[in-house]
Amino acid sequence: METNTATLWELWVDPVRRIVSFHPEAGGQYLAFRSRELFLRCIDQYTAQQYRYQ
Repeated sequence: METNTATLWELWVDPVRRIVSFHPEAGGQYLAFRSRELFLRCIDQYTAQQYRYQ
């Protein structure tokens, strides 16, 4: 029997320190995407706003 598990793309965003993390970060806002395209659009938007990544 096959299970249908959707890939979940996750980010944690700290708007105060302007940091985007790809792992849980204290004080970060959790964002989850079921679409890779939406995930990459979000990354592009934070890059345009000069957020740092870790």
